[in-house]
Amino acid sequence: MYRTEIRMARMTRKAGNFYAPEESKLAFVIRIQDINGVSPKVRKVLQLLPLRQIFNGTFVKLNKASINMLRIVEPYIAWGYPILNSSDELIYKLGYGKINKKRIALTDNALIARSLGKYGISCREDLIHEISTVGKCFKEANNFLWPIK
Repeated sequence: MYRTEIRMARMTRKAGNFYAPEESKLAFVIRIQDINGVSPKVRKVLQLLPLRQIFNGTFVKLNKASINMLRIVEPYIAWGYPILNSSDELIYKLGYGKINKKRIALTDNALIARSLGKYGISCREDLIHEISTVGKCFKEANNFLWPIK
C-alpha cells in the first residue's frame, strides 16, 4: 500500500503535478469518558456507534455522516486510522463474535463460516480482510463483531 502511494507521488512530481493521497476509509473508535449529564443527542450517537460502555472500541466506516457523528461525540471518544497489523491483532486477541445475541470467542473458523458464510467470509483472515479493506460486506462483518473491550 505504501509503495504504490510513494510511486504515485514520485510519478506526479516528475510530471510537475501534485499528488493527494487517498484518505482512509476506516477508523477505530474508543469511548474514553463517562457521559453523565450530557445531551440526548450525544447519548444517541454513542449508542449508534455501539459504544455503550467506557473503554469499548469499534471499527467505523468513514463517510460524511460518520465523520459528523464523530465530531458530535469528540470529547467522549478517541479515534484514529488503524493499520492492518493493529486491526489484525485487535481481532485475533480481543475479537468476539455475536452469535444468537451472545458474546462468543472466535476460537474456531466454523463459527465465523456459519454466521458469515453467505457473505463469502469463511475464516478469521477473511473477516480481518473485510474489516481492514472496508469491503462490500463490511457492515455485516462489523455487526458480527462484538464491541472490543
